[in-house]
Amino acid sequence: MAGRAECAVCAESSGVAIVSLHAVQFNFATPPPGHGRDDLPWYPVAYVAEAVAQAGNRVTVVQAFRENFTLERRGIPYHFLSPFGDEFATLIGGLDADVFHIHGLEFSREMQALRTLAPDVPFFVQDHANRPPRPWHRPRWRRGLKLAGAFSFCARSQAQRFEERSLLPRDAAIFEISESSSDFTPGDTEAARATTGMSGDPCLLWVGHLNANKDPLTVLGGVSLATRHLPALQLYCAYLEAPLLQEVTQRIERDPALAGRVHLLGRIGHVDMQRYMRSADLFVLGSHREGSGCALMEAMACGLPPVVTDIPSFRALTGGGEFCRLWKAGDPQSLCDALVSIGDPPALRAAARSRFDSTVSFEAIGRQFTNAYRHALEAGRRHRD
Repeated sequence: MAGRAECAVCAESSGVAIVSLHAVQFNFATPPPGHGRDDLPWYPVAYVAEAVAQAGNRVTVVQAFRENFTLERRGIPYHFLSPFGDEFATLIGGLDADVFHIHGLEFSREMQALRTLAPDVPFFVQDHANRPPRPWHRPRWRRGLKLAGAFSFCARSQAQRFEERSLLPRDAAIFEISESSSDFTPGDTEAARATTGMSGDPCLLWVGHLNANKDPLTVLGGVSLATRHLPALQLYCAYLEAPLLQEVTQRIERDPALAGRVHLLGRIGHVDMQRYMRSADLFVLGSHREGSGCALMEAMACGLPPVVTDIPSFRALTGGGEFCRLWKAGDPQSLCDALVSIGDPPALRAAARSRFDSTVSFEAIGRQFTNAYRHALEAGRRHRD
């Protein structure tokens, strides 16, 4: 198998033939209280399962939960149960898995329990915006992560912090794969605007929490500057959590360039979000850090050109900004320059969707994860020999 650096950029680059596998995917993060069977957190973990299944593999999902039950969604069985009970041990013993796909780097105890139950099944671990642990937790993390033969991060550079702390096995393959995907599609802008009531030239859409990391105040500052060059600009903000709502509201009220052109939409459901993205000309975010960027993936799926911060995951998802504009986080003038210079948004829509199809679509990540599984299998064979 190729060395770590050679495997890093593209999970399809090795040319290894893809053979159907049984991948058992584990999400050990228990949904918060209040989530029942009718509002289970399918997204984005379920999209990864569906992508791998569409690549021709058999997929089973095991989800940590407070009660035990099983259901099927789009042909994939989901088992909800505690990961430390007799039912869990019985389930693992009967799955006949080829590879275990672990969502998240922090589940050392669970991974060690799986190794005891299934000593010959290789591990593949997917990062989900993890941060390196405090020094006193690192030995525990290492005990779990040393069991894995392959890892994925949205951007290869995101693994560096873990490598510097010797948390990842030295011989593990690391792949750059989008954290999830989207089933959104492009659509008619005017028809969408007739439903959403959005307007503007350009019409900007923000989708993200109003918090310090997403940095809406910097975005408002950049938009304010940009109105000198784009007098018909309108900004629409969809959000869920809003710890900075008061500061955002005050900034809009106090700035004549923002009053009347910034629209705080609040929460937009996932089903409705596609219409809002189809209504916009540009997608804007001010994030300082992201594990990947689910809203950015959805925007690309709709053919919505992004104007987002120049951070590792956004660079990876957009191919270094080949069809969009990347700007410096925390810098309003940088955002202003990006908005003014991006050119004709309609001409960029096809490029945004093309990038999505080639690297972020269900088909693309299904191939990439399947090939990464094969590297985990090969690593497992080497360790047994």
